Amino acid sequence: MTDVATLTTRLAEAEAALHDLLTSRKAVTLRAADGKTVTWQAGDAASLRGYVADLKAQIATASGTRGRRAIGVGF
Repeated sequence: MTDVATLTTRLAEAEAALHDLLTSRKAVTLRAADGKTVTWQAGDAASLRGYVADLKAQIATASGTRGRRAIGVGF
């Protein structure tokens, strides 16, 4: 499994790429976890959003926060 720091870096890069894609409509390129280069075009925003969501899920799993809920405190 990839460490949280690496996943967080990839997430920041993916979110920046998504921002660039949505605001300038240019193609964006990222290096995926397996070392391959992936390019998204303006019509591929949903796919890039999926990649961002997957990275967030991996971070939650790696940091042990997936599925946890806040506990209410009563007085």
